[in-house]
Parts: sequence; C-alpha cells; structure tokens
Amino acid sequence: MSPAKTVHTAQNPENGDKGEVSRVNSIFEINDDDFSNFTEKARPINIERKRSFDEKSFSEMSITMSPRPFYRNSQNNSRVFEPVDSIYSSGGRSGFDTPRSENGFEPHPIVAEAWDALRRSIVYFRKEPVGTIAAIDHSEEELNYDQVFVRDFVPSALAFLMNGEPEIVKNFLIKTLRLQSWEKKVDLFKLGEGVMPASFKVHHDSVRNTETLVADFGEAAIGRVAPVDSGFWWIILLRAYTKSTGDSSLADRPECQRGIRLILSICLSEGFDTFPTLLCADGCCMIDRRMGIYGYPIEIQSLFFMALRCALQLVKPEGEGKEFIQKIGDRLHALSYHMRSYYWLDLKQLNSIYRYKTEEYSHTAVNKFNVMPDSLEDWVFDFMPCKGGYFIGNVSPARMDFRWFCLGNCVAILSSMATPEQASAIMDLIEARWDELVGEMPLKISYPALEGHEWKIVTGYDPKNTRWSYHNGGSWPVLLWLLTAACIKSGRPQIARKAIELTESRLLKDGWPEYYDGKTGRFIGKQARKNQTWSIAGYLVAKMMLEDPSHLGMVSIEEDKQMCPRVKRSASWTC
Repeated sequence: MSPAKTVHTAQNPENGDKGEVSRVNSIFEINDDDFSNFTEKARPINIERKRSFDEKSFSEMSITMSPRPFYRNSQNNSRVFEPVDSIYSSGGRSGFDTPRSENGFEPHPIVAEAWDALRRSIVYFRKEPVGTIAAIDHSEEELNYDQVFVRDFVPSALAFLMNGEPEIVKNFLIKTLRLQSWEKKVDLFKLGEGVMPASFKVHHDSVRNTETLVADFGEAAIGRVAPVDSGFWWIILLRAYTKSTGDSSLADRPECQRGIRLILSICLSEGFDTFPTLLCADGCCMIDRRMGIYGYPIEIQSLFFMALRCALQLVKPEGEGKEFIQKIGDRLHALSYHMRSYYWLDLKQLNSIYRYKTEEYSHTAVNKFNVMPDSLEDWVFDFMPCKGGYFIGNVSPARMDFRWFCLGNCVAILSSMATPEQASAIMDLIEARWDELVGEMPLKISYPALEGHEWKIVTGYDPKNTRWSYHNGGSWPVLLWLLTAACIKSGRPQIARKAIELTESRLLKDGWPEYYDGKTGRFIGKQARKNQTWSIAGYLVAKMMLEDPSHLGMVSIEEDKQMCPRVKRSASWTC
C-alpha cells in the first residue's frame, strides 16, 4: 500500500494536502474536462423489475409494510428522515415498503449514524462527488485507506442508488472509465489496455489551484499485483446503475461500450488454457495478499461469470458488439458447465473424490484433474453436512482447494452461476455451520484458517494473515450485504435477518471496524482500521435490501436455462 494524504470530504471539498505527490510514469492523472458530453439529458427506458423469490418466501419475512424513508442532510447538516412518497426519485421506487411500528417508521438507532459516517467519507473532485474513501481512521498512518477503491466503492454506490442518489455513482463510473484509457506501465512493462485502476485519489495543487486524479493500477500495491476484479465490479456497477435509474444513456455511450469491450477482451482472448475459467495471480481480488488463491480462485470466476452476464445486457448488438455477444455466450456456456461440474462439492461428490483413482488417461477419465484422494484434509469431512454444499476455492491440475470463500459463493448465487438447487444447498451449509461461518460477527471471508507450517508456506509468514485474522479466516462485516442478497434470492431472508441483528449489536459500538479476529469473530481485528466505509455501506445495503427486497434486482440476474445448461450431478446430496 502506498501512502496517500489528500482527502476531500463532504465537509470541505476545497481543502487538501498541499504537499507534492511523487510522479512516475505508471501513475496517471485526469486534468481535462473528461467526458463532458455525459452531462446530456438522460434517455429513460423501461426496465422490467422481477422479483427473484416466490410469494411464500417473501411472506416468511413477517414484516408489515409502509413507505420507505429517504435520508438526507438538512441545511445545518443534521440528519433528517422524510417519507419517500413526497421526494422519491426514479432511482429505486420498487413495489415493497419497509417495516414500521404502530407509531410510525422506527429505523434502528445505528442507521442514522451509518448514513452520517458514509457521507463523511465522500470524496469530491471539482466540487462533484466521485466516490468514498476506504476508511476515515486518524489513529495511525492511513496508508492508502484515504483512496477511492473500485471494489470498496461498490456497496457505497448501492447504498446511494437505493436511497435515490445516483449522481455520485454516475460520476464514479465516468471518472474510472476515463482512467482506464490511460497507458499503464509497471517497471517498463505495459499492462493490458482494458485494466481498470485498483484505486484513485484526488490531488490538489495549491500553486496552480488545480485538482487531478491520481490512479493506481497495481504498481503501488502490496505485491505489485494488478486488480483483476476491478473491471468486473465496474461492469456490475454499471448494470446496477442502469437497472436502478432506468437510464441506459450512460451505458449506451460509445466510450462505455468501448470500456466494456476492453475489459472483456483481456478475459476472452484465446491462448493455451484448456479451461474456460480465468487464470490469475494471488492477491488480484478482495483477498489482496498472498493466500494461495493463485490459479482459478472461486471469487474471480464468480465475478467473471457475473460480469459476462451483466455485459450481455449492456453491450449493444451493433458493430464490434455483435461479435462480443457471441463470444460472451460461448464462454458462459462453457464456464457454467465447468463451475457447476468441477467446483461444486457436497457429500456425494466428496465421497466420489475420496474414492478417486489416479493416473487416469483419455476421455473416459473420472478424475480429470488427477487429484490425489490423500490430499483430502480431515476438516473437510467434519465440515460437510449431510444436506448442503458449496463451491470450493480453487480447482487446478493435481490440486483442489477445499476452503470455503464467502464472496465467491454469494456471487455465484446472485449471478445464477449456481443452480437453484445449489443456491439452496449453500444456504443449508450456512445454517448447518453457523458457528463456523457466522459466529459472533458476520461473516467469515474464508474457512478454515491456515495454521502452522501451511501458514508459513502459503502466506510467506505474513504477520497480518495469522490464523483467524484478516483474510486468513477473519470476519468481514462488508460481506453482510452479499449474504443478504443471496439469502433473499434463495428465499431464505430469515438467515440474513439473524446475521444483521448480530451486526447491529456491535458494529457501531466497535467503531465500524474493517474486520474481526478469532474463530467466532469475537475480537476487533488487530490491524483493522476503524470507520471502514464498506463496513458501514455493507450494513446499510443489507438493511435496505431486507426492508425492500426489490432492490435485489440491481445485483441479481435470473437463471437463463438456455445460456446456462443444468448439470444434474451438481444437486446437493440429501441424507
């Protein structure tokens, strides 16, 4: 992480660090009137909102309905609530309302605090909101927590969209797209044209009285790893913005269409790989330190699948777009089969792997990746319930990573990479292994933790990734919004409600930390930053989505049976 000291917040968008920021040829700036033509009047379209759960699952929520509140700042910056009917914009009025008591709407006490904290994190560029910083924590050196990260901003963006405030999301999409167009080099080596930045910051030049955006494409990150997931999150967020506002004019712009194609060009290029999954390095996603997820990690494959499905809705079938639509369709067919067949693990499949024969040859081979049955660790047998299953962490020749990774499994449900049966099985697993995966603070990013000699070899003695800490089995509140969305789509909102109640009991009191440590998430992370923006935004998104489930449409795509053929053997084993 690279030090960065300039932050422009909602309180004073003009102030900033007046020190010099070092310039190298791999750090890029925006200092022109980028994409001014995006300010043209939006062209509205009608987008059908579909409920992804049946009436029975919704009735199980047992809540009384009333108009959803709208949160805003008054003239003196105090927080006020207004009924949605009088001021709600096209940014998200859906068919469902929020619970209220007999005396009227009573939000949880920490909701207002969360909105205040989220608004304090807003970054301004030329007096326009363009994102939110990673964390406001002045207790020690900020490192790069004062930058706007693409992946970190996603829950903030969803919160603003759900609250009818799309401007900051549109500005963010435009600015990051502009940064994508810059030439990107790391130590004289040129990165792919479609790579999206990991983060950016606002730099204020007090001498020239100008503001510029300074981007990081991985050249300043720990390990110097380019973010593979940034481009996927950008496409997913563009689709969420379009779905929420009903405005396709931004996505239809030639610049946005080109940006989507550039991202996909890197992923859809032909090469030596015999798998439809995406090969990538360790540290290229949310788990951004060495954790042995190189190769084909579930998080990247799920996000890749989701981005492809979103792109299929966004790409215009004209010119180059027509060719890309064909490529996307072909890849989705192959990827869905591969993931549902080889990444899925339930009791039946676990028993099959246990009985594998090795050194099998030709097309009749059952053990296609030559996995050694003795590589199965004891914890896998104890962890797998009779009813339930999940997508494992990684599959590559001679190696299966049987760890549970939360983000990849939740996105698999939201993108419909998981079949309805698999989605239900994942929910069964979470319920059956509640103490291990949720514990006292939602939600385990991975399970189990690497320990002892394995921790030394895989993490390289990483002092931040000790067992049950940070990415090595730590608990991350931001994952609450993904769990909530997956629960609603699977018709299991009661699981999300229980997790939200756990979060509300501690998160504000603990100062909105980045992550928690321990087997059950009992302790605030040893190096966790306080006032972590995506912990705040993740809670707000989960809360608003549970209150108004139609928000799910922003981040969920229904199963396309023609695009994603069903694989029968993926169904969860039942005792």
